[in-house]
Amino acid sequence: MTLYTLAEKNVRRTWLLMSVFLIFIIGLGWLFSHLLNDSIFLVIAFIVAILQSFLSYWYSDKIVLIMTRAKPIERSENPELYRIVENLCITAGLPLPKIYVLNENQPNAFATGRDEKHAIVAVTRGLLEKLDRTELEGVIAHELSHIGNKDTLLQTVVVVLVGIIAMVSNFFLRISFWSRPRRREEGSGEDRSAAIFAIFGIIAAILAPIVATLIQLAISRKREFLADATGALLTRYPEGLALALEKISQDTNLLRVANNSTAHLYIVSPFRGKEAQSWLTKLFSTHPPVEERIAALRQLKI
Repeated sequence: MTLYTLAEKNVRRTWLLMSVFLIFIIGLGWLFSHLLNDSIFLVIAFIVAILQSFLSYWYSDKIVLIMTRAKPIERSENPELYRIVENLCITAGLPLPKIYVLNENQPNAFATGRDEKHAIVAVTRGLLEKLDRTELEGVIAHELSHIGNKDTLLQTVVVVLVGIIAMVSNFFLRISFWSRPRRREEGSGEDRSAAIFAIFGIIAAILAPIVATLIQLAISRKREFLADATGALLTRYPEGLALALEKISQDTNLLRVANNSTAHLYIVSPFRGKEAQSWLTKLFSTHPPVEERIAALRQLKI
């Protein structure tokens, strides 16, 4: 498998998941509307979700920087880092993003921003200290690939979809306890069918956010593989990123600012000591196993 076929495969899989996601939302909307015989709560949920997503779209990067305590770095403070980012941006055809540093010992990095013109690349102090130049180039190329591939925009869309499902499900569960379908004759077939359908709807409302989150995580994992492949294309040296992933994943330092809401942004999961290899942990992981990513990189033919 070449770099180009791998990237195309990941893109196809990602858009397939997005299509399933949209169908899933439409199906839930129909189910809830039918159960309550009123679509007004869906309209309210969509309006609130759109407003929330609008705010997160415009201010998500600022929120992330505050949560991670990242600080901007000037060219004079680390000219080598700036040269690496500039050279890779020229290769990728991207404008120079703002560069931030986290005062953390754990080597890690992330990219954020709603588009190429408002992009940010953030690295930890540990990454700068523990990686050599080729490895650092691999990491930066990976993060620039997220920007070039518009992953941050895609993740925003997915967050909106997950938010809509969670809000609709929560609203439905609340409404279902305060309202009942119009009563029919006792023991009638219609009454029994309505009761069964209502129970099914409540179960669907409980499971919907879980399924939506799983789809969200699956899309996040696919984007990591694509960013690895695209980053390797930029540097023309997949081994650099592979070695960097090994070093980052084997480092035992904790990332003090790590939390579940921002974990998916980092090149490698920032949590340490919590990477149990059970199938359930892998199912809810925001990142694919590092071993699989390294193996995929070393199979690339550039």
